This record gives sequence, structure tokens and C-alpha cells, in this order.
Amino acid sequence: MTTELDRAVGTPSQQALTAVPRELAERMRPHLGQMVRDMIVEIQRAVPAYRQPLEGKFGEMLIGGVQMAIEECYDTIGTPAPLRPDWLQFFRYSGKVEFLEGRTMDALQTAVRIGGRVAWRHLSTAGRALGIEPDTLFAAADAIFAYVDELSAVAVEGYTEAQARAGGALERRRQQLLKMILAKPQASRESIAELAVATDWTLPDELVVIALEYRDDQHQLPATALGPQVLVDLESSEPCLVMAAPEVHVPRLASELRGRRAAIGPISPLADARHSLRCARTALALVQRGALPQQPITWCRDHLSTLLLLADEFLAAQLVRRALAPFDELTEKQRDRLTATLHVWLGTSGSINEIANRLDIHPQTVRYRIHQLTELLGDRLNNPAERLNLEIALRARQLLEPRPTA
Repeated sequence: MTTELDRAVGTPSQQALTAVPRELAERMRPHLGQMVRDMIVEIQRAVPAYRQPLEGKFGEMLIGGVQMAIEECYDTIGTPAPLRPDWLQFFRYSGKVEFLEGRTMDALQTAVRIGGRVAWRHLSTAGRALGIEPDTLFAAADAIFAYVDELSAVAVEGYTEAQARAGGALERRRQQLLKMILAKPQASRESIAELAVATDWTLPDELVVIALEYRDDQHQLPATALGPQVLVDLESSEPCLVMAAPEVHVPRLASELRGRRAAIGPISPLADARHSLRCARTALALVQRGALPQQPITWCRDHLSTLLLLADEFLAAQLVRRALAPFDELTEKQRDRLTATLHVWLGTSGSINEIANRLDIHPQTVRYRIHQLTELLGDRLNNPAERLNLEIALRARQLLEPRPTA
């Protein structure tokens, strides 16, 4: 990459300008004022972003920039003097101003190119009228366009530097907004709304939080392409996204996951955003250990009963231990058969034939197993509350102790 030091020592434009006779610059100097005026007229005519009164900062930068560019160019013709550092600094600064004023890089580069064409037109017309040799004019043309390329490069560097700095600052504010939304306690709605305006994020009444799997290389991952209405945290140990309208953004999410899984929390009011995140993280953990289906994207809304059941795994384990204690003295094979029968029985209102069909066993086998269950559990099978405890305990055990499928 060319540095300002490199430019101060020697560049293609300098080499080309040095080769042009100094006499040309002196003979052209009386025409420079008209050249400045014509350049400004042409730039404003051809570039809509510059069609505004030449007043204030805008007028100062446009007129001053054109004048400095022309003067530096003609001052350098026929001399070995390096480009002045203040020239480099000015046009780098001009590029920054262009970005901060909201004009595009294309508008900036177009304006510079137009300036170069106007300079050559003046030089060609006046040079012929002054009887300057064609070879000298052609050498001057090469020098001018090399100079224009360099001027454009310096201004573009300033533009991209300001763009990167603004983008970094904006991204930091967006991450701060995400943290404010998910904080416990949450920041005031007024503070969140103020920062949302500053980051151009539409503050929704409802949103979802998406938990993402952590990856060691996530700091090197490219920024997601989900758009400005998605707040992104790929830096923390628990990466996540915050968004409204998940049906709009989620279809594109799969291509952005890059091999990791995600869980989408329930839609919640802004004030409950951290609860959406908690559910999403719980669901993601259950996917990782096999308690929920293995898939790239898991919607919490499809597994609310499971999430509720395992919201407190300690209590769930206590219920399993108490409700299924009568099975402890059985062998593992006996325990599996009887609990499977009990699970189906509780869900089928006691129909022997339906239980037999679901378990693919003979009805007489079902009757024998139910007899065993009656001896183990006694009156608990006739108590609605105890039947509910048994059903919850059986489901909780499946989730807490998932077994690999054959």
C-alpha cells in the first residue's frame, strides 16, 4: 500500500510532472482562475450530490479543493520538489468530509475525474493557441491523469477511513443497545429508545432473542448479512441475536450459522427480552445433549412443555426420584418394560387394546403388566394428582436421561 511517506518521496504523477517543461506551467498560469470556475461548473452539472449553493463548509471544501489541486499540480510541473504533506493531509481530510456529509464514494471519484478532464481540455486548447509542441501536451496529459489518479486515491483513503471509523462506532453502539435490552435489571425504556434512535434501530413492542452456539473462531467470522434491524453479539461467550419479526429474518439465518446451531426464544415484550434469551439458551443446551431433536434451528415455541418441565432440573429430578421410587428394586429390563407400559396407559385412559397396539405386544401381556403396576403403585393410580405426577415424572426422566436411538 502506498503511504504518505512514499508519496512525499516520489510517485508516478511526480515523475510525469517533472518531465513536463516548466515553461508550460508559467504560460498556463494566467488561465488557472477560469479553469477553477469551469471545473466547479462541470462538477455541479454532472454530479447531483454537488448541486447546492457554494456556501459554508460545502463551498469552502469544493472551491478550496479545486484550487489546491490545480495549484499543486502546476507548482510541481518541471520541478523535482515532492508533493507537500499539507496537500496530502488536505485531500485525505476532504475524503473524510465527503463521507461525513453523506455523499458517496462514487460521487467523490466522479468529481475528481471530471476535474481532470476539464484540466486537460483547458491545457489542450490553451496549449495549441500558445503554439506548444504536441509532444509536450501529450506528456502533460499523462502527468495530469496520473496526478488525478493519485489525488483520488488519497481522498478515497480518507473516505474509507472515516467510513470504517463510523461503522466501528455504530457497531459498538448497537452492541451496547443489545446489552441494555438483555440486562438484568433492564435499562429504562427511555434509555433504550434513545440509543435505538442513535443506531437507526426500530424499537419494537415485541421481539425474540436467538441463542447461538459458541465457536472458538467466532471472532474471525464475517459480519452477518441479516440487515440493520438485527442486533448481533458474536463477541461474547454466549453469542446471540435480537430481532423483531423473526419470520422475515430467520429464513436467511441458516446460511449465516456456518455450521453452528441456534435456538429461537419465544416472542416477548421488550421488557421480557432476557426471558426469551433464557428460554433460547435452555433449548440450545437441550439440543446439544440430545433432549431435543438435532436440527440447525430450534424454535422454542414448538417445545414449550419440555422447556417448562426442565425449567428447574433439580425439582424435576426430585419428582422423578419420588414418583418412580417403587420401580427402584426392579431390574433395568423390568423397569423399562413397566414404565413404558405405564406411560402409554396414562395417556390412553386405560384401553388394553390401544396399549397393546402402541407397544406392539399381546393384550394379555398388557393385562399382566398392569397387574404388576397395580401392585407397585396401589391407590396412586386412582388419584388424579398422583397420576399427573407419574406422567410428568416419566416424561422428565426421558428428557433428563435421553438414550441413544438404535
